[in-house]
Amino acid sequence: MKKYLLLIILISFALINVACSDEPASIRVKNERTNKANVQIKQADGNTININDVPGGATSPFRDVVEGATIATAVIQNEQTSPSASFTTTTNRNYTIVITSTNPATLRIDSEDK
Repeated sequence: MKKYLLLIILISFALINVACSDEPASIRVKNERTNKANVQIKQADGNTININDVPGGATSPFRDVVEGATIATAVIQNEQTSPSASFTTTTNRNYTIVITSTNPATLRIDSEDK
């Protein structure tokens, strides 16, 4: 009986640790336009991440970012406007910066649980 109780305690402990672990926020870029784009992401800690050369109709891989206030700015090839968006990242979330196909281009931020 003691072995079963010990086994239950160990399994419970493992489940609690897995459920409570935080994963850093992640960001990717989805380019709905026809021209390639570069996106600069200013993070809350002052660091900047660049996701460059995202082809039209493509989506970049996810990149981990710090939690907090974030500003994304897109530079689109052969276009004069550079849309920008501010948002707040939190742990355990994936964010997609969508460069819309509207005229002029805008940025939309989609988020989902990891």
